[in-house]
Amino acid sequence: MKIYTTYKVKIKGYNHIFKDTISIYREAVDYLLTVCYDNWDKISQLNGNRKQFLVERLVHRTKDNPHPTYDFDSKFYKLPSSLRRGAINEAIGKIASYTSNLDNWKKECKGKKPSFPKAGYVYPRMYSRRMFREVDKYTVQVKVYIRNTWDWITIRLRRSDMDYIYKHCNDRKKCVPTLQKRGKEWFLDFPFEEETKLTNKSVFEQTIVAVDLGINTAATISVIRSDGTIIGRRFCKLPKETDRLTHSINRIKKAQQYGNSKTPRLWTRAKSINHDIACKTANYIMDISIMYNADVIVFEHLDKKGKVRGSKKQKLKLWRSQEVQAIVTDKAHRLGKRISHICAWGTSKLAYDGSGAVLRGKYGGFDTYELCKFKNGKTYNCDLSASYNIGSRYFVREILKSLPMRERLALEAKVPQAARRSTCTLSTLISLNAELMSLSA
Repeated sequence: MKIYTTYKVKIKGYNHIFKDTISIYREAVDYLLTVCYDNWDKISQLNGNRKQFLVERLVHRTKDNPHPTYDFDSKFYKLPSSLRRGAINEAIGKIASYTSNLDNWKKECKGKKPSFPKAGYVYPRMYSRRMFREVDKYTVQVKVYIRNTWDWITIRLRRSDMDYIYKHCNDRKKCVPTLQKRGKEWFLDFPFEEETKLTNKSVFEQTIVAVDLGINTAATISVIRSDGTIIGRRFCKLPKETDRLTHSINRIKKAQQYGNSKTPRLWTRAKSINHDIACKTANYIMDISIMYNADVIVFEHLDKKGKVRGSKKQKLKLWRSQEVQAIVTDKAHRLGKRISHICAWGTSKLAYDGSGAVLRGKYGGFDTYELCKFKNGKTYNCDLSASYNIGSRYFVREILKSLPMRERLALEAKVPQAARRSTCTLSTLISLNAELMSLSA
């Protein structure tokens, strides 16, 4: 598979010189949106670069095309060809999305009618030679609109950013950089492409890392094999970082009590601590997967959409579970490991031994939600039980998918819990393996 990563490099010394370039590029995209929409019946029938060639023939004057349909060149005088083609591709993509959404709206007649697209906050790509040239390791030249013409300017890039790229990205393919503005500062975004080969082991030979991400315990990890054997258990708690985050949130609350509603400095500190927790959690998960030579890392599919209610809603809003999963995904793919997600319903609610729903908190006689009581009276760590169930659900799904339909139905008849994935536990996986052994014998 191909992996794409982007690294931003800060431009030093310039702040307002790129505004005219961005403004002209966005005006060109807006102009071309109308052109593409008016001729979409012809454009939509073509493939690949032929769409761009057709639009360019409609708007650009050449020796072989002295009378284009639209007077684009007089409105955007001496616009570089690479910027013109980039604007054409941007307009084609926006119109394709718009027409598709419009057709779906006409069929379903639900919601608001899609509005005609605008250029919005698009930024130009700086194609090499025509728009971008490297002078030395920390200096480049870019073509911008300055003094009523298109001319080259020399810009200096931040040394630490470029040193990082030269150190870590030398073996990757460099793609076209993009001029980008963040806040009041300008950056060049350098994208890189690399290829990696993911593991392709049979499900019966795999070792997986099942991760239960939590709020109090950052991550509870179980290393499981396909027969249900637990070969490793790990907890990532990060108590110091959690205390620092709690202290930062309390400072924000205190400031708000005294009428200071805007506290950007305090919120920046809290977000930085939260990001540090996410990075350390992701690194810990990767270290465990490397230690046990795991083939797959399994997470819960956590849907955080919608309004959060309850006394702990701030903790849930600050929970960076999606960021942890994104960081782990990037690192795992680079090492050839796969990422999988399973249904999160009931992983913590159901006991791993198949005894049914557990009792937590005051219902189980505990002062904490980390412990739970099974129906048979056993006391266990709730997050650890959930991680067993996460790994088991992955194996049950993959084992059943690998079997022919007749064998699959026979197994589901003998192990009814396996037919419904949201009720699978570690005991289901053990029972399923026992039935497989009896069928093979």
